[in-house]
Amino acid sequence: MSTTDAPDLTLPGLVHDLKNVFQTILDAADLLAGDPRWESVAGAIQRGAEHGQRLVRGVSQVTDSTFDFAVIAGIAVQFAGDFLRATHGPAIDFQRRIEPGLRIRGNPVGWERVLVNLLLNSVQAMPQGGHVQLTASTGEDGTRIVLADNGPGIPEEILPRIFDAHFSTKPSNTGIGLNIVRSIVRSNGGRVRAANRPEGGAEFVITLSSAG
Repeated sequence: MSTTDAPDLTLPGLVHDLKNVFQTILDAADLLAGDPRWESVAGAIQRGAEHGQRLVRGVSQVTDSTFDFAVIAGIAVQFAGDFLRATHGPAIDFQRRIEPGLRIRGNPVGWERVLVNLLLNSVQAMPQGGHVQLTASTGEDGTRIVLADNGPGIPEEILPRIFDAHFSTKPSNTGIGLNIVRSIVRSNGGRVRAANRPEGGAEFVITLSSAG
């Protein structure tokens, strides 16, 4: 086989193929949506495929603009809820307290990944259900984003390693979700830390400079 006939295994080639995959899924979801019995399922499939499309587009997207944080927070919470329903997960009460008009600098897709990974990390730690609260506000020192839950918390002995690549206490988990969170936050000039709440549960706190 000549080099011109070789398959495109580069990142642009993969992005191209994944776009076709997600478009096929969206087309299938449109067909399901026509049947009232499957309308809610079709909606979850559609939102999941659109999330995948945004991730693919975000691979090569670089931006220094700002965006409405509440919009991305809403998308991330919706995705987490869809994930729980699709996997027959526990009942989780999601709460959001976002400062009106709060804008964050950076790639919206990257921040969507941050929130989705943090949300899924929390819900997977609460197999019996619970509460997850996402808050975000700006003060003199910049923007503070906090995701807190009322789950079992994080064992103290693993707190120093929780953001390390491939570190996980679950055998079926790749252990890269929180590492992705730290990498994206750092790329936007911010910091993220994990801690246990005095009243019980875990919290993840992101601090970054104001968008301006």
